[in-house]
Amino acid sequence: MKKDKWRSWPELLLLIACAIWLLYGISQKEGYHMDELLSFELANAKFNPWIVPTQPQGRLAKFVEQEIEGETFGETLGNLRDTIADVIQNKGNSKLLTYKADVYEEPVWITAEQFRDYITVGDGDAFDYLSVYFNVKDDNHPPLHFMALHTVSSVFRGQITPLMGCGINLICVMGIMGLLMWMGRMLCFLLGKTERGRFAGFWAAALYGFSAGAMSTTLLIRMYGMLSFWCAALLAIHLSKLAAPRLRVQGQQYSDFGKKNKFLILVTLCGFWTQYFFLFYCLILAAVTVILLWRADRRQEVWCYIRSMVLAAVIGLVCFPFAISDVFSSGRGVEALANLSSGLDGYGMRLRRFGGILVQETGVLTVLLVGAVLIGCIAWHLWKERGIVSRGLAGLLLLPVAGYFLLAARMSPYLVDRYIMPLFPLVILLSVAAVSCFAGKRLLWGLAALTILLQPLQTWRYDNPYLYRGYEAQVRISEEYGECPCICIGDGVGYYENLPEFTHYRCTLILTPQEFEKTPDLIQGMTRVVVLLKDGADREKVCEIMAQAYELTAMEVLMPQGGAHGDEILYFGTGSRL
Repeated sequence: MKKDKWRSWPELLLLIACAIWLLYGISQKEGYHMDELLSFELANAKFNPWIVPTQPQGRLAKFVEQEIEGETFGETLGNLRDTIADVIQNKGNSKLLTYKADVYEEPVWITAEQFRDYITVGDGDAFDYLSVYFNVKDDNHPPLHFMALHTVSSVFRGQITPLMGCGINLICVMGIMGLLMWMGRMLCFLLGKTERGRFAGFWAAALYGFSAGAMSTTLLIRMYGMLSFWCAALLAIHLSKLAAPRLRVQGQQYSDFGKKNKFLILVTLCGFWTQYFFLFYCLILAAVTVILLWRADRRQEVWCYIRSMVLAAVIGLVCFPFAISDVFSSGRGVEALANLSSGLDGYGMRLRRFGGILVQETGVLTVLLVGAVLIGCIAWHLWKERGIVSRGLAGLLLLPVAGYFLLAARMSPYLVDRYIMPLFPLVILLSVAAVSCFAGKRLLWGLAALTILLQPLQTWRYDNPYLYRGYEAQVRISEEYGECPCICIGDGVGYYENLPEFTHYRCTLILTPQEFEKTPDLIQGMTRVVVLLKDGADREKVCEIMAQAYELTAMEVLMPQGGAHGDEILYFGTGSRL
């Protein structure tokens, strides 16, 4: 490897080409999934994790603003000290825990400035990680990704753009590609095909970097890109510990799991603080490692490894104890556990759905078909070999990937790609390593050329759902009619999809169809208003109420029903009817 360092330009060019490819995808992203906007809100709203139409300001946000923040830093510290002392002394009767928020019986107008405060960072709340921590404790996810997003938002204050969130994912995807290059070499070395290692790593990185899965991972502004990186990094650490020592005693190769586990602990912590699905991969990988070390009579390394993983678990829970309630008592946690306990009911359908996603997003069907057979051959061949490296490699590669897939297919709340994104690079790596080590040169070069050429084409033809094409038109409408108030009518929490628009309208009133029919007095006296109808709202009934109760007629259809979220936008005024 040392003599290859000065010849690393092909790998560098590949990284640059994939970065340009993914940046082009980011440039095409126009809108956001509501969960993506929730990411910005949890990261950037100052002690105010939820937008509620009847409660614009949360209880903790109001308390911090009125009881903690002072005119000087010293005054703020004094208020914080007094609050802590009050909580210690009075506990449940303390001012903090009995403080009430302003909750209204009916929805109220929320200003554009309030919406901007929700999803962007201003000068007064930059790099406020304590706020992020308190926001996510009421969510179902740990805080690391939200803190990273808050850091980016603190640099680019007052803004929300796709690049701000997707840039984090892009760095993670580039990191995964670098790990694939390295792990391809390690696998070929451990399988006795060192001369093919560089080729295998380059091939795996190219297939992943140009795949639809990498594009989706980059475009979705959630924690799954970071999760994918930590899973790949965890496997890389285990492979490095298998390959590092190169000491042989009576045919046995010693592993390195009892030494220098600081990186192992760090990656485990970061994965746990990113997304709880990391535990699927981590725990299975750890179980396989312990079993193999024990069977190889490496008892001292077993205890060192277990001690390291237990230490990571203790640190992780001490720093974020809310993880326990997230997993066992939150809505998402209870739903996931209920899915797990439901047995085989509907499991076949789920497996087929996620299997289809895996093939579609990795885009390497030819390699998968050939690789599946060769992976089986590798597993059988390695299991017959003696030594911890041979047996450990088969278990470390196959069992955690299979276990993660089976658990994710059973426990995921929705049948979508985000929950198995960490498997995309790992499946590609397994297939490429299998073909690289056990296929003939002609088959190897033929498959490599075919898949690398077809991969960008398959991704180009894939209509990525995370682009939300057409949403820019809605944002332009909100900018053009920014002096008007906006009424958003729809059931549920679909209004989260429209937060960027609400940062432009002078103020917004969010109503359900039932609340709108009550004709609240807040609409009286208006001469013009923009009405945003979410999918399912009755346009005719809305127009009838606006005309009869407020003497406002629909003067213009600013956007017909459709767009990125199925919305319809109407302009009402006192002029002539459409």
